[in-house]
Amino acid sequence: MKTIKGPAVFLAQFIKDEPPFDTLDNLACWASGLGYSGVQIPCDPRLIDLATAAQSSDYCDDLRARLADAGVELSELSSHLQGQLVAVHPAYDILFDGFAPPQYRGDPAARLSWATDQLKLAAKASANLGLSAHATFSGALAWPYVYPWPQRPAGLIDEAFRELARRWTPILDAFGEAGIECAFEVHPGEDVHDGASWERFLDAVGEHPAARILFDPSHFVLQQLDYLDFIDRYHDRIACFHVKDAEFRPNGRSGVYGGYQDWSDRAGRFRSLGDGQVDFGAIFSKMAQYDFAGWAVLEWECAFKHPEDSALEGAEFIRRHIIRVTSTAFDDFAAAGGDDLKNRRILGL
Repeated sequence: MKTIKGPAVFLAQFIKDEPPFDTLDNLACWASGLGYSGVQIPCDPRLIDLATAAQSSDYCDDLRARLADAGVELSELSSHLQGQLVAVHPAYDILFDGFAPPQYRGDPAARLSWATDQLKLAAKASANLGLSAHATFSGALAWPYVYPWPQRPAGLIDEAFRELARRWTPILDAFGEAGIECAFEVHPGEDVHDGASWERFLDAVGEHPAARILFDPSHFVLQQLDYLDFIDRYHDRIACFHVKDAEFRPNGRSGVYGGYQDWSDRAGRFRSLGDGQVDFGAIFSKMAQYDFAGWAVLEWECAFKHPEDSALEGAEFIRRHIIRVTSTAFDDFAAAGGDDLKNRRILGL
């Protein structure tokens, strides 16, 4: 059995222009000071030069050394924004254009090419950094049709997933060649947003061995999915773990769909660790049961609590939930020993 690594913190939501949130070195020291032992770094040019990391072992060795000097390790790189741009339905072109550099905006084909190249660089960079997994989004071509009204034409969703697979297979091949698992966050707004859509995607990419899952239970609460059963079903494909809480409190006005309300008014909303409804004790037990040896990574997305307070509380919350697995069975003290002859005698044979 294996013990989860952590606590780690995803830095994406904490980047600002002022210290200690303005540079990777400052963020690493800040995280370490709160009690984190790892950081998950978004592929953001303010924190990492992805092209250089993909080409230079010296650059990667220096980056890791800087983190070590601050007292943390690198858990994973993430490319959520780039992954989103691998598949964008035209209805979302303008909204997602901001995820790409200015020179690619307004040109979906150029934006897709840039995003694809970024993912392939991330695979090489992850290998040079000595990592085993990478976090991303699948993007979405079929999301506008998630609710089957108006009635969908026959074959529409099948074609959407075939196209998604055509775009992702070369990227997954690059991750496979680099020896890195590509973990898709199961997330509303992505074509991979629950177990059924994950199965459809995995089938479309031919059960690609590099295709993995980033498990975040908060998105299951908002969809009213059984996150513990999900672990039972797909544990062999889970490579990354975001520790994020959520609550779902429906009423006569609003439920899963949210009534177009802001996050603070929705029935389903993200919360800081311990303030929501996720049973993290059961989740960490499942992770220990299935030998998950990756990182437990805090992601802050709370409708109410200040991010710095959430980060401060989150490190201890995760540490308290990590199960240091046992190397012996609890009843070994009563072990009777045995051999084939003795076992046959016990059975009366």
